[in-house]
Amino acid sequence: SSFRSGTKLVAPLGCLVSRQKHTLPDLPYDYAALEPHINAEIMQLHHSKHHATYVNNLNVVEEKYKEALAKGDVTTQVSLQPALKFNGGGHINHTIFWTNLSPNGGGEPKGELMEAIKRDFGSFANFKEKLTAVSVGVQGSGWGWLGYNKEQGRLQIAACANQDPLQGTTGLIPLLGIDVWEHAYYLQYKNVRPDYLKAIWNVINWENVSSRYATCKK
Repeated sequence: SSFRSGTKLVAPLGCLVSRQKHTLPDLPYDYAALEPHINAEIMQLHHSKHHATYVNNLNVVEEKYKEALAKGDVTTQVSLQPALKFNGGGHINHTIFWTNLSPNGGGEPKGELMEAIKRDFGSFANFKEKLTAVSVGVQGSGWGWLGYNKEQGRLQIAACANQDPLQGTTGLIPLLGIDVWEHAYYLQYKNVRPDYLKAIWNVINWENVSSRYATCKK
């Protein structure tokens, strides 16, 4: 039996060695599709430059991490953690963000998600106000999130600094993320973050958020 348990380790380690590199996901809509709420220039730069940089850097960091792991070099592994968190978080967060937006978005969610929002925040208007306030209040760069607390079985609002990923840093499952880095809005809204946050509700893809909620509740 000890031999058998030993062979089980081969598969995951093998996967690690031949792992696929992370790639930039395609947007499910054109760069100009979210206008006038988010303009094409922002979307193009945000996706093809900013997100692409996180992906490239993540692949580089993982390669170095893999080498350090093979050598048993714990010092290097530890020193790579911040870059792993930043670029890995940037990739995770943006991959969710693009699907949270849609040219056919806006309005209000339906069904189970709406019921949960009313249960946990009193009303949709109250939820919207709270998430907007938390997002406006992020100091410097970061994200506002609607997450699901699996242990407590309830929705929760949280803010994360920089590219800290919600689940990896708070344990909450990400449902809806709002990017409040300046690169997400500055070209169009200058330094007036509240105007950007007001506009983004017109393109929120509630179908996507609802299906995320349904999946994480299982």
